Amino acid sequence: MYKKNKISRLLFSTAISLSLMACGNAGITGNENEAEVKSKTVVEVQKSSSMTNKTAADLPHYLERDVQEEVFYFVMPDRFNNGDTDNDLGSKTQPISAGGFDKTNKGMFHGGDIQGLKDKLPYLKELGISAIWLTPILRNQAMQADSSGYHGYWVLDFTEIDPHLGSNDDLRDLIDSAHTENIKIYFDIITNHTADVIKYTQCHGEDGLQWLVETDKGCPFKSLAQLAAGDKYTTVIPKGQEQLKTPAWLNETKYYHNQGDSFWQGESSKRGDFAGLDDIDTNNPAVLKGMIDIFKNLITEFKPDGFRIDTVKHVNTEFWAEFSPELVKHAQEAGIKNFFMFGEVYSFTSKELSEYTTAGNMQSVLDFGFQSAMTQSLIEQKGTKVLATLFANDNDYLDHDSDANQLMNFTGNHDMGRFAYMLKQSQFNYSEEQMVKRTLLAHAMTYFMRGVPIIYYGDEQGFVGDGGDQAARQDMMPSLVASYNDDDLLATDATTADDNFDTQHPIYKSFAKYADIFYRYPALRRGEQKTIFQADDNAIFAITRSLAASKNTAGVGQEMLIAFNTSDKSAEADIAVTSNNYRLVAGSSSLQASKNGSTTLNTPALSFAIYELIK
Repeated sequence: MYKKNKISRLLFSTAISLSLMACGNAGITGNENEAEVKSKTVVEVQKSSSMTNKTAADLPHYLERDVQEEVFYFVMPDRFNNGDTDNDLGSKTQPISAGGFDKTNKGMFHGGDIQGLKDKLPYLKELGISAIWLTPILRNQAMQADSSGYHGYWVLDFTEIDPHLGSNDDLRDLIDSAHTENIKIYFDIITNHTADVIKYTQCHGEDGLQWLVETDKGCPFKSLAQLAAGDKYTTVIPKGQEQLKTPAWLNETKYYHNQGDSFWQGESSKRGDFAGLDDIDTNNPAVLKGMIDIFKNLITEFKPDGFRIDTVKHVNTEFWAEFSPELVKHAQEAGIKNFFMFGEVYSFTSKELSEYTTAGNMQSVLDFGFQSAMTQSLIEQKGTKVLATLFANDNDYLDHDSDANQLMNFTGNHDMGRFAYMLKQSQFNYSEEQMVKRTLLAHAMTYFMRGVPIIYYGDEQGFVGDGGDQAARQDMMPSLVASYNDDDLLATDATTADDNFDTQHPIYKSFAKYADIFYRYPALRRGEQKTIFQADDNAIFAITRSLAASKNTAGVGQEMLIAFNTSDKSAEADIAVTSNNYRLVAGSSSLQASKNGSTTLNTPALSFAIYELIK
């Protein structure tokens, strides 16, 4: 495996630091030569390097902040940090939620837990995180087939924390501790399905313990038309498993679709089982009420700051239109006035994504469209038109209670894989230096373009991975998984066999600086975005973020100019700006006013620059 020596590490660190430090007094003057600009940049970098980054401690009280003020960290607790080895084997009283622990197997529990997260709050705070989104933490069926429920998506009990992760008291303690640090906690919740308990005699025999289907595609989906004609599955629950789920009503098969396995298209997408996971009949009014009650109770008991909602597009939109407002209202009545929910809609088009924020009454969704456009531009080198097209459709999200500024920006995740892996797989055969720079630029886009930034855990330590799903769920604590430990992590000599909580890692330090910039300029969080430069033959993409005085707590308007160079070569563009009085506050760039009235922007390769309009 390629190892980086001290000189290369220093080069990485220096290049990254210089690419993002503020250059406080630089701006358009029309008479500075290149040497003067470089000299000014060096001086200002030295000044800014002693500044303390803003963290959650510097922000308004967590109850007073809305989602546009946050920097999110998306974490899988089992793969983060083991704070209590006593819970590694799960439940000591319920066999269905016990076992599945094997640190050498990427499909098993690895021991990370709620206590481990609490222990690392200082690490997350220094990174600039203000909100932590946890993968599902409710009690799971520990084993299904040859894998475990380490990820949390096989829920049996909607009232209890999975014993592999700790107790309900441990969760309350984490939330209290995070709130003391002014950091929010978001739960990942599921209404689409439960763990796989219900079987079909046609597929699994009369006892539910066999496999009678000849193909590996699951139990064939039966449509509503087939059901109406009498072609139905006969449900069976294996002996001894009749009362596994909590609340008790979830044990009744009448509250499930029972139509066989989804093939991800048409009717099956909303009514089929996810590879056997019991698909809840969300069309049933009794189920709607029951699910609202389940999550109201969680809000009442734990006081989380919001929910991320799993598999949204696999549930009928009418369900969300009722479910979402009810939970927000309940949370507000409980004193969580900025309670916020965003959904996972695995789609790359604004038309489908926005269906759930408008007709579905959901406050926001993960912006898969943003992730796709950024990938096409930075990895596939398809230019910047994809970005301009993406933002041109932002009006699709505009309604009475939300807009595109509330969309959730991300570079990769636990399903599709990490952005660095996508770079590694690219046909362009990027060098490690290029991978680092493109990774940093991708994350700069998540912070400084419209939307709310999310870091996928481990990205700040240069994690790469070998694919999606299990291959993208590495351990931050020392790992024993061979396929994780053979990865060449970015900008470090460490591997996943090491403890990866290095606050001096250059990517970690870059993300901390990004958060600092994000927190210092309100227009970067709330400003209306406008594309001011895009050309098919130019790698620069430039936007403005404008915030009216009436929407700024400081009572003054603010305008930021942000430019991104998506190429591995320096670039120049004539841009349309309304004033020549801009001050460079982050990045490496120059603006030059020309005699004909236009403004020329010069940016180094794979970099960004942020300017503030001085009024």
